[in-house]
Amino acid sequence: MPVLDYLEVPQKNKKVPLDEEGYLVHMNDWDESIARALAARSGVGELSEDKLEILRFIREYYKKYNFFPILDAVCKNVNKPRDCMVEEFSVPLVAWKLAGLPRPEEPVISLLEAGQSPG
Repeated sequence: MPVLDYLEVPQKNKKVPLDEEGYLVHMNDWDESIARALAARSGVGELSEDKLEILRFIREYYKKYNFFPILDAVCKNVNKPRDCMVEEFSVPLVAWKLAGLPRPEEPVISLLEAGQSPG
């Protein structure tokens, strides 16, 4: 199992297990510093406060409903323009991964890669 090395995050100094595709093995390992490390590892770069706000909402929604929110609902709930997901994360699947959610099933992956809501 690949492991995300956390030595570059001074306050964490630990290793966080990932599955073979880079998703967190344990959803509860997530925090904003892990999201930043996942973003760097995925080539996303720095996470702005807007991106972090989106990720926090996605996580809370997923915890409550055990499902990824409708993309337009994300933007509405974080008080951003309707297309904020496309502006901040060109592929919603990247937001799913950076939010520390478990790897979705294949039909959901296809929808998210196409920029569509799974619900």
